[in-house]
Amino acid sequence: MQDSITLGRVESLLEDLSYPVSRRDAAASLDGVTVLMADGNADLGELVGNCLTAEFADAKDLYYELNNAMPIEALGEPGQSDGDA
Repeated sequence: MQDSITLGRVESLLEDLSYPVSRRDAAASLDGVTVLMADGNADLGELVGNCLTAEFADAKDLYYELNNAMPIEALGEPGQSDGDA
């Protein structure tokens, strides 16, 4: 598995897991992978471990839950909405 990955490549990396997968197993599999975000970096395994769902049916399910677990600053330029561009 890669040591670091951009936020845009996370979804394709999640597709490499076998589903359904528990939050614990997914977090263990992704531990040590650094996600490069707009406002810093984070460990992907730790982010998955912070998700609320106990089990994920597929990569899309995990990806959506992961987006809810990420800090808002991770997804774009801090303090700027889509309409400010």
